[in-house]
Amino acid sequence: MPDFSHELRLFGQGLKVVAGVDEAGRGPLAGPVVAAAVALPASLTGEEEWLGALDDSKRLSAAQREAAFKLIQQHALAVSVVEESPADIDRIGIGKAVILAMMRAVEGLQTVPEHLLLDYVPIKECPFPFDALVKGDASSYSIAAASIVAKVTRDRMMERADSLYPGYGFARHKGYGTALHREQLERLGPCPLHRRSFSPLRQGALKLGDD
Repeated sequence: MPDFSHELRLFGQGLKVVAGVDEAGRGPLAGPVVAAAVALPASLTGEEEWLGALDDSKRLSAAQREAAFKLIQQHALAVSVVEESPADIDRIGIGKAVILAMMRAVEGLQTVPEHLLLDYVPIKECPFPFDALVKGDASSYSIAAASIVAKVTRDRMMERADSLYPGYGFARHKGYGTALHREQLERLGPCPLHRRSFSPLRQGALKLGDD
């Protein structure tokens, strides 16, 4: 379970604004990658009851994530969320797209952070001091909050995409490479949401139309 120890250490050094940053959607065959940055108030002690709703988004149910999302919006000092489109991912690669989205999310915060807590990414340059924490979304409340905001936002996008591009099952698998998704890709070919630089689309195993 995450806690507030990383944040409290930084607040103890006199910092006032620390932002957690995470992404959702690195691995799917379709849809954007979404990054979020969340700054929690420096007045928190880490013992607040509502913080117990925060965890690595992958360990929460959809209903738990939605409930936690509302709590974050209610209590956070600042929240920012951005996306990089499938076309951007194909153009620059998923690794660069993830880092770009994370930095854009930080820049979008209403309050300028003094330090970042990142769920680990191999980042070489950053305009802010930062700690890159392995499995940070399971150890830091700020990163867990960012992971929840990113995941809920992306899931909602993919649910809306289900009506725009029916037949693929986006509302069910959210663009990940499930058996159902691959079967429908074989049947329908890719739509504009598909990442054509990703296998199996890149390998030419599927019908690649001009859509």
